[in-house]
Amino acid sequence: MVPSDDGTPDPYADPLVFGQRLQILRTRKGITREQLGGLVGRSGSWVKGVESGRLKTPKLDVILRIAEVLRVRDLAELTGSRSMNVAMFAGPGHPRLAAVRAAVDAYPVGSDEAAPPVAHLRARLDHAWAARHSAPNHREVLGALLPELIRDAQAAVRQSDGAVGRRAAQALLSETYSLCQFFVAYQPDAALLWRVAERGLVAAQESEDPRAIGTAAWLAGQAHRDSGPAHFDAADAVNLRSLEYLTPLLPDASDDVLAIAGALTFEAGYTSARRGDTGTAWRYWDRARAMAERLPAGYYDPVTSFSRAIMGAHAVTVAVELHAGGESVRQAAAAESAVIPSRPRRARHRIEEARGYHLDGQPDVALATLDKAHEAAPETIRYNGYAKRIVLEETESRDPARRRRAARLAVKLGVLAA
Repeated sequence: MVPSDDGTPDPYADPLVFGQRLQILRTRKGITREQLGGLVGRSGSWVKGVESGRLKTPKLDVILRIAEVLRVRDLAELTGSRSMNVAMFAGPGHPRLAAVRAAVDAYPVGSDEAAPPVAHLRARLDHAWAARHSAPNHREVLGALLPELIRDAQAAVRQSDGAVGRRAAQALLSETYSLCQFFVAYQPDAALLWRVAERGLVAAQESEDPRAIGTAAWLAGQAHRDSGPAHFDAADAVNLRSLEYLTPLLPDASDDVLAIAGALTFEAGYTSARRGDTGTAWRYWDRARAMAERLPAGYYDPVTSFSRAIMGAHAVTVAVELHAGGESVRQAAAAESAVIPSRPRRARHRIEEARGYHLDGQPDVALATLDKAHEAAPETIRYNGYAKRIVLEETESRDPARRRRAARLAVKLGVLAA
């Protein structure tokens, strides 16, 4: 049996049975049997039975839930069957990924070409954020803008004059990396995601700008949280330390600083919900809501989407992550009147609603809600593993009409051939 770099067998190298693959992947993620069982609605002893071969391979819906928890990018890695070669949490890679990667990886040494003024970069970044929120094909839009933005922002730092000018340029560079992280998220290059997140943190620290520091921390915390339960403590450390730094500034803070503090507060609740800590998750949500109420009614943060309007969507996310189907549906109904101006964020909210309806045993409503997500921003749902899991599960429904509807949506998402 061929070992991997960490000494465990490689699930691709040998014809392992499902239970063996499950044990290897679970161990690599640092998840206990009890944790995995609880997250998929089973017990730790059930997980042990599957891993040992005492229990048979579970049905597709359970396999998909396991893949979701373990952040498996390809079902074949878990099942061993190449007929199930379905990318779960990353699509095949956006066509513009290579160009963005090249810009990130380029070594930014001196150039004869003058960097654009900071004010010019600021205007371009504002335009890029606005385009991201308004375009249904937002990854295509960002992928076209990012390579030149990255190069120019790096040049602005290198060519800046004086400490004040350099800090301002570093803040813009950090924000450019933040924009880039929205593009590389859920793409098939985890190492690139971490390079972008870490460079954003370094540039933010160099800028000494509270808004930049909070934004970079918010995105780094998400990267840790989405890496699985073994990284939840790291997500909390980034979020909570950043909040400690920002809290003394809040009494006189600008809306932009207050909004990033509110976003970090909700992120702490999001991680708590992932842990299954109901009380802590809702306490952080309550604190974040109070911070949102301090913002102007029409305010909408261009990076985090934090605002009064987003708190209903955040409540749906907390309920879904706590696997509370009925509460998810109740929160979805309460949030329905809020207008989310960002197309990709609106699509993300629809996906969270669909997860809630699916948990509540309403698969037809879940599929209808995923259709709405696709209408809002096809490039959001196409790379979302939760949406794919629901759609693939319902393609095996016993209801013919539901099966056909799920299959049509699966074709739109690119997980089934037309």
